[in-house]
Amino acid sequence: MRWRSLMWILWPSFLVGAATSAAVFAMVDPLDIAFFGYMEATRQQVYAGGFFLFWLMAALSSALSLHLAPRGQLVDEFGDPIEQ
Repeated sequence: MRWRSLMWILWPSFLVGAATSAAVFAMVDPLDIAFFGYMEATRQQVYAGGFFLFWLMAALSSALSLHLAPRGQLVDEFGDPIEQ
């Protein structure tokens, strides 16, 4: 995978992960969450875990979209083909 493709995947998914975690944790108190019924975590651990989970889900969605996007011949601003 090229660096540009990685940038197209990670940056938008980072923004979506941040927005999603802000929206979710505005409505849910992390101290009310108990994992597997008995395991408790601190607020920071839940915030960080939630953010990385949302970021991963958005990154997988972006990667799938990029994978399914049609591939055509790349041209520069003058219409000449760009070699890869």
